[in-house]
Amino acid sequence: MSAEPLNNQQTGFLGAVERIGNKLPDPAMLFVGLLFIVWVLSWLLSYLTFSVLDPRTCTVPGDPSTCEAIKVVNQLSGDAITQFLTGLVTNFMGFGPVGTVLVAMLGIGVAEYSGFITTGIRALLNVTAKWLLTPMVILVGIVSHSAVDAGYVLVIPLGGVIFYAAGRHPLVGIAAAFAGVSGGFSANFVPSSLDPLLQGLTQDGARLIEPEIAINTLNNYFFTTASSVLIIGLGWWITEKIIEPRIGSIPIDGDAEDLPEIHDLKPEERKGLRWALISMLLGIVLLILSIVFDWLPWRDDAGDLASNTAPIMGSIVALIFLLFLIPGIVFGYASGTFKSTKNMIEGMTSAMHSMAYYLVIMFFIAQFAYAFNASNLGTLLALEGAEVLSQFRDYPYVLIVGIVVLTGFVNLFVGSASGKWGLLAPIFVPMLMALGISPDLTQAAYRVGDSSTNIITPLMPYFPLVVIYCQRYVKSTGIGSLAAMMLPYSLWFLATWTVFLLIYYALGSWLGFPLGFGASYTYEMPT
Repeated sequence: MSAEPLNNQQTGFLGAVERIGNKLPDPAMLFVGLLFIVWVLSWLLSYLTFSVLDPRTCTVPGDPSTCEAIKVVNQLSGDAITQFLTGLVTNFMGFGPVGTVLVAMLGIGVAEYSGFITTGIRALLNVTAKWLLTPMVILVGIVSHSAVDAGYVLVIPLGGVIFYAAGRHPLVGIAAAFAGVSGGFSANFVPSSLDPLLQGLTQDGARLIEPEIAINTLNNYFFTTASSVLIIGLGWWITEKIIEPRIGSIPIDGDAEDLPEIHDLKPEERKGLRWALISMLLGIVLLILSIVFDWLPWRDDAGDLASNTAPIMGSIVALIFLLFLIPGIVFGYASGTFKSTKNMIEGMTSAMHSMAYYLVIMFFIAQFAYAFNASNLGTLLALEGAEVLSQFRDYPYVLIVGIVVLTGFVNLFVGSASGKWGLLAPIFVPMLMALGISPDLTQAAYRVGDSSTNIITPLMPYFPLVVIYCQRYVKSTGIGSLAAMMLPYSLWFLATWTVFLLIYYALGSWLGFPLGFGASYTYEMPT
């Protein structure tokens, strides 16, 4: 799919980014090309010897003498080709975003087909000041992190619908939502599964220096809470002062039947909305009661709800499915848009039809992700970058900024937050502890870099999905269009958030307010 620039009058740096990006092949073919590049690079680099050590190979944690040097695995060897072909189906079926998106979209599709979502948004707009729409969308995007990947399949498309219904350009709403969901990934005042995930890896890295050290799960809580205020305010300013003036005049040429309806609420819609919201509220109350009174075993073995192993975190997608399916059905029958169960199936079918192109893209992304991970190219990139940064060990502030920048760069190629931190934590956490910087502060620096560049890399699995959301309103939207639209957020977030971290560090050390619970800024090596 070769896309034209959204606005042929666009000039300057962002216009160039858009034009160049849109000249790239169709996203599916782009990942086919990247797959071939990975194969060739892995073949060439497999003949080279690297000196940097791979922390995953250490038989004794923290002892470099027991570690092996990183090796690139040739993906064109006979064994690798056989393994790739035998795993072709499982690579796709087991690729995380595929199941998440499809299951959630089944429920959301029913809610959308019945009219529940658009009616609810129009009702919301009746009680919400238009000038508050941008910060509200970004805030909801930030909070959606607590529901794992729900923001990508729910909040981002709704951002477009909300802005369209309010008479503003829908791509501006999608951009604001995407900035909150992905660009502000680590700016959250609601604890999420990311907290224990990063804490566990940070603690493992810290124990290379102090075996008995314990890192609090919410060790960055106050910093991420303050960061959410920063990201909402900064995202609001970027949206209204940079993004909307740039793309607000782009004609909307989406198919009329795919665009949300805009009209005053009808009596039957008000009735349907009332009963649908009652059913949704009842479902939420039952969920809360099942947690409080342990009607269902939602907690992990340690009694924690937010850990990756807690059943409730593994059920987020299923809960989203139900919390939209049931109100969608109730709205359909109460408002008269549903006459039989056939309408429910039609809603699901319509949702799956819109996902056809996404599935094609995901098939090739899954194969690329497998080959990239199996080749160790991503690991090599992260470890070599860490080796370069280690030269600045005598300059702690420079090193903190370097961690942010390196993480942001590696994030363009390796999307997994746990994957990157699993590689970098055993290097940076002990290094900075030796320089008197706490593991908590090192983790905070990682979080800033990990969030800021999510929104500009086509290698992020949900990036093509956001392109599809945009194409619903402007058919010519391409990879370059979305990258150019999100680049101001990424650059401003990265620069401002990094400065904010340094100021927070300086003032926090001086005035005594912490990064999070049980956290510190400095570390004293054991004697």
